[in-house]
Amino acid sequence: MSDLTNAIKQICEEKGLGYEAVIATIESALAAAYRKDYGKKNQNIQVEFDPETTKSKVFDVKTVVEDLPEEEELEEELDEDSDQEKYRDKKDDNKNTTKQENKKIEERKEEKNNKESKNKADNDSKEASEEEEERKFNPKTDMQISDAKLIKKTVKLGDEIKMKLEVPEEYGRMAAQTAKQVIIQRLREAEREIIFNEFKDKEKEVVSGVVQRREGRIVLVDLGKAVGVLLQEDQIMGEKYQPGERIKVYVREVNSRPKGPEILLSRTADEILKKVFYLEIPEVSNGLIEIKSVAREAGFRSKVAVWTDSDNVDPIGSCVGQRGARIQTIIEELGGEKVDIIEYDEDPVKFITNALSPAKILGIEINPDNNQAKVIVSADQLSLAIGKGGQNARLAAKLTGWKIDIAESKEESQKEEAQKAQKKDEDAESKGDKEKKLKKDKDTEVKDNKKKEKKDKNDKDDKKDEIKEIKTKDKKESKKASPKAQKKDEDAKIKDDKKEKAVDGKNKEEKSD
Repeated sequence: MSDLTNAIKQICEEKGLGYEAVIATIESALAAAYRKDYGKKNQNIQVEFDPETTKSKVFDVKTVVEDLPEEEELEEELDEDSDQEKYRDKKDDNKNTTKQENKKIEERKEEKNNKESKNKADNDSKEASEEEEERKFNPKTDMQISDAKLIKKTVKLGDEIKMKLEVPEEYGRMAAQTAKQVIIQRLREAEREIIFNEFKDKEKEVVSGVVQRREGRIVLVDLGKAVGVLLQEDQIMGEKYQPGERIKVYVREVNSRPKGPEILLSRTADEILKKVFYLEIPEVSNGLIEIKSVAREAGFRSKVAVWTDSDNVDPIGSCVGQRGARIQTIIEELGGEKVDIIEYDEDPVKFITNALSPAKILGIEINPDNNQAKVIVSADQLSLAIGKGGQNARLAAKLTGWKIDIAESKEESQKEEAQKAQKKDEDAESKGDKEKKLKKDKDTEVKDNKKKEKKDKNDKDDKKDEIKEIKTKDKKESKKASPKAQKKDEDAKIKDDKKEKAVDGKNKEEKSD
């Protein structure tokens, strides 16, 4: 194996190109170099290159076509004559070849004159001439059959004639530069074509990528061999894309551009939600549970309708997981977007009822002709059925494919008004009873206070009488007693008077309070 072959294989591994594609690129570059230094006008140069021996063969390849009418032929002959004169002036080595070509031209003129005279005598000459005029002759890639038969007698229309040319020992500097440019350009084109074809096959699919950087409002995502573009309208509102963060994106469109394939991505597509369910829930990936439809407002809320034909499988429970583990993983993957899992039903009434959950539905009137459904709910469930900004109703309509109108029940509204009126009356009655009770309690309190005051007064009078009796008794005893005893009684009397005064003051204070 030669060094050139090893270099070619290394390029194939680095660029992801095929071995034959690189060889074809080298052959094109050698053909361009040959045309640069040694080529002549109207030569279709093709090169066959052998990487093992590093040798090449050069051919002028022509395709055999029908002969042209005389007018077009004469114009081409004049062009060829002028070209031949230029070549004679430039290169003396081509004199012999030009003489042979002149002889061929004269022979062709005679043959064409004979054919023209025969065609004039024919009745269908007009139709034949029209068909021939429509055909175009390219002297660079085509050769008329009459000329081809001079080279090879057994030639037929559509055959290729390879005329071998002399292989130069070396090329000039400009030719080498041309070959280098051709190789670089062709390798880039081949690489772009491979990337384009690869991602064109992934169009309308979900792939993983790494956030590369942000340019203004556009986010660039590294997809491995190429970089995808996440436009602002395809981004989730409020979601932040940090460089190096791995995210799942939907390949919305792949276009071919001069600088390479343009890959437009999206984070708001419904297919991302389906793909996450497929990856996180084994029952969905193995086909046991089927996702019937998806309605999504990216970044806010989504509804997913699931269905299964197995009686032993709970489709909603399988998607939610134990303690909500599976659905929590899906929510984190979607950046905190809320996900409602709805059970699909063939009956549109049941399906619409499930789609409007968690609101409780009283009744549904459907019109299959217009694909409309009128949903009746109670007053306390109306706001819940509509949702914030009409979000719940919009998602339910998109999920089911029905136009949904939500209305409040008249019976419920009348009943609610009656309950309000009754409650108002009860409140008024309870208010009056409360006032009466307060008044009664106040009167009772006043009476109790009066009774207490009267009792305190009687107790005070009884105490005074007892004190007086004690005093009179002491006086009588003091008269009989000695002077010392009298003095002692007087002191006791003074103390009793003080005590009496203190008790009277205390009672006065209590009465004032």
